[in-house]
Amino acid sequence: MKVEAINEEVREAQTLGKSPEALQLLDVLIILARRRRFIAGFTLGAVILTVIFVMVVPSKFTALTVLLPPAQNSSMSSALLGQLGGGGASALASVAGAGLGIKNPSDMYIALFRSRTIEDAMIGRFGLMERYHAKKLSQARAALEGHSTVILGAKDGLIRVTFSDRDPKMAAEFANGYVDEFRKLSATLAITEASQRRTFFQQQLLEANENLAKAEEAMKHTEQSTGVLQIDSQSRSLIESAANLRAQVVAKEVQLQGMRSYATEDNPDVVLAQQQLAALKSQLAQLAGTGQGDNTDLIMPKGKIPEAGMEYIRSLRDLRYYETISELIGKQFEIAKLDEARQGSIIQVVDLAIPPDNRSFPKRTITVAAVAVLSFFMACAWCVFFNGIREKNQDPGSRERMEALRAALRE
Repeated sequence: MKVEAINEEVREAQTLGKSPEALQLLDVLIILARRRRFIAGFTLGAVILTVIFVMVVPSKFTALTVLLPPAQNSSMSSALLGQLGGGGASALASVAGAGLGIKNPSDMYIALFRSRTIEDAMIGRFGLMERYHAKKLSQARAALEGHSTVILGAKDGLIRVTFSDRDPKMAAEFANGYVDEFRKLSATLAITEASQRRTFFQQQLLEANENLAKAEEAMKHTEQSTGVLQIDSQSRSLIESAANLRAQVVAKEVQLQGMRSYATEDNPDVVLAQQQLAALKSQLAQLAGTGQGDNTDLIMPKGKIPEAGMEYIRSLRDLRYYETISELIGKQFEIAKLDEARQGSIIQVVDLAIPPDNRSFPKRTITVAAVAVLSFFMACAWCVFFNGIREKNQDPGSRERMEALRAALRE
């Protein structure tokens, strides 16, 4: 009865002179109405198969850990430099901040989470070779990466570590285990700016202390060999001034070397540092001649100083120079240690992973609804397509063309 009613509407539309597009739409509706049982059966069958699939397939649960990476700053260093150091200290601090700073620390943390060291530690800790039935470590690593994600939030800057597993409790343990293994690795690495500065100045301080110890031994030997134990205040003042200037020249040269690693010669900071270095060398030249080597003599009336006194002056000058260098580097080393302690742990946990109470796969309701809609439209499209093919076969002209095509193919 419904088909006859639709046919009656088609005839009325033709009588009233409606457009061919409207007639074509009505033709499609007629085809779908005639094939309604097939469409309903196909859709229902697809839905039933999908329900069986989502009920049988193992469920997966995803646990989430949210981390806060440390802020990269050296505000404490900047505040203490003016109080503790002078020009040489500022120069050495610039080397640490500019030459050793981290450009993109959050991306580096994500790369460390995916490092082979952490992945192997996770495999050994949770026995993932047996859990994933892997025969090689590379296979276990691939399976581990397939079940986990480490992403950086574009807006909030937080690091999110997720892990999927059939057991919600194990998923939470795996996600938190990632953080534990990362902390173990980061404890052995200098990651933050402060820790890099601390490592740099620690190495420089060891070298400076060795040089200072040698200078003290040389000074002691000079006193014993020459018998000179004290010089006048004017000579001592010149020696200390020259030693301080030499230390500042060395610090400025180290600063320039660090700046050239990331800046060109035309950079304003490089030009300013070069001008400051030239001024320091000019001041030093007025006191100690044109060179800055260990054998440079102070401008003194040599005729009034015996040879033993000159040897004592050279030893005292070297001693004061290494004392100044050791003092400058020691201050920076202590400041870097304070900054490192101030930053606390490498990362802080914002949300600790807990066993999830909702499955992440499969999404049963969404999957069934999507399959129902998709199968319905597929059935409708098939009915329209099949009806068009049948009409083409019934048309005499189309039949003749098909026979000609078959004959051409046989030839």
